[in-house]
Amino acid sequence: MSFTSPSLTDPALRVRPHSTLLQQYKIRLDMVTLWCVLTLLSLHSLEASGTNAGVKVRVTEKGLEYGRQIGIAALQEKLKSIKIPDLSGTEEVSPIGKVSYSLTGIQILNLGLPSSAVGLVPNTGVSLSIIDAYINLHGNWRVKYLRIIKDSGSFDLNLGGLSIGVTIGVKRDDTGRPMVSSTGCTASVGHVSIKFHGGASWLYNLFKEYIDKALRSALQKQICPLVNEAVDEMNPQLKTLNVLAQVDKYAEIEYSMVESPVVSNSSIDLSLKGEFYNIGQHKEPPFSPTPFSLPPQDSNMLYIGLSAFTPNSAGFVYNNAGVLSLYITDDMIPSSSPFRLNTKTFGAFIPQIAKQYPGLMMKLLVKTVKEPKIVFEPNNVTLQASGTVTAYAIQPNATLSPLFVLNVDASVSAKIYVTGVKVAGTLTLNELDMTLGTSYVGPFQVKSLDNVFRMILKAVVIPKVNAYLEQGYPLPAIGKMNLINTQLQILKDYMLIGTDVLFS
Repeated sequence: MSFTSPSLTDPALRVRPHSTLLQQYKIRLDMVTLWCVLTLLSLHSLEASGTNAGVKVRVTEKGLEYGRQIGIAALQEKLKSIKIPDLSGTEEVSPIGKVSYSLTGIQILNLGLPSSAVGLVPNTGVSLSIIDAYINLHGNWRVKYLRIIKDSGSFDLNLGGLSIGVTIGVKRDDTGRPMVSSTGCTASVGHVSIKFHGGASWLYNLFKEYIDKALRSALQKQICPLVNEAVDEMNPQLKTLNVLAQVDKYAEIEYSMVESPVVSNSSIDLSLKGEFYNIGQHKEPPFSPTPFSLPPQDSNMLYIGLSAFTPNSAGFVYNNAGVLSLYITDDMIPSSSPFRLNTKTFGAFIPQIAKQYPGLMMKLLVKTVKEPKIVFEPNNVTLQASGTVTAYAIQPNATLSPLFVLNVDASVSAKIYVTGVKVAGTLTLNELDMTLGTSYVGPFQVKSLDNVFRMILKAVVIPKVNAYLEQGYPLPAIGKMNLINTQLQILKDYMLIGTDVLFS
């Protein structure tokens, strides 16, 4: 009987100098390819534990594509601020002899990443590839030869055919959070061309090929170490992800993975614990998740399946916390109601009450006797609850005199919806069955009170519960992630949320 008080969160109901070219190539796989790749992978890659998942998450190819678009756009802006290190060297140039050269003050004029792709590597993680990238730069050159002769000028440098490929693996760190690392990287610079301005053209044309070689070598040596470093630098961001999401002062929900992510050719599937706990006390409920599988769908970026286990674990937690109870007094009854919570009104149904306790106000205590149970059936969510209603007469000195105790079983329908990055719900009373537990005023017909208690549940208890449920409970998320184009389906034993994602 879902008179589970405002505390019921049954929501049924995240080169240094030479470190140039990619130094900030922190491969802005952060944000979204960080999202796609890992965001959801950010919901923790724990080792297999053999425990069934309460929540499952699927990142589709559409989700990865969104990550690529944002990641590449961010990467392009980042690369524009790269500082190319000064380069210098000495080469033997016939017939002059040794020529010392230096390239300094190199600045980016233009940068393009026209072709990139993100893909899935089965059983491993995600791959990112960039091809035909180009960078146009401008800088200064200086040479010295024959020990005393110096010359200088400016140059334009074009890097073309730049390609990078990296594979990112994900595993669990010792805090239960995801940790990423590069499991493979390749990089190459297709061509480097320089056009010199000023100075003696015959001279710099002689050592031009050496400059090309030096730039190509310097860049290719830097790229993969920098990409690996960029991947490692995602880990501090991943450490900001909450292993536990606090719901309120009573409960928190855990989204750690119960097995390694399953990476296929078309999606990344994550199995999360999805279990409510009392804050600071992780006691397991006397039930476990029913195995379920997400159906093949790919029209959205992200799919989240929440089994009935998750809200049922919430019921267990709140029942353990002793907060599934509610005192009802007359001032909580709508003023328009002809029914008042006093011995006169109840005396009309139970004459003994009016005779033994004339002219007194009453108080009701509604509480559960065990955790409520939620059931998901196709297009239907019901909540079964068992509880008691204890009626008291309020004496002039404020002491309470017990009148009777009713055993109550109720069936409630729940409407579930997504709001922001939370799941929320509202309840509607379906069926109510009451039997007499204890009477302190003699025997009476419980059936006569049926309409009275239906009114109390509908007018007082359920609105209180709904006000709480409307606050929702958090879904797995990372950073400033918003859900858009969201659809929710109720299936057998779980609900399925299909959604696209937008990062603000």
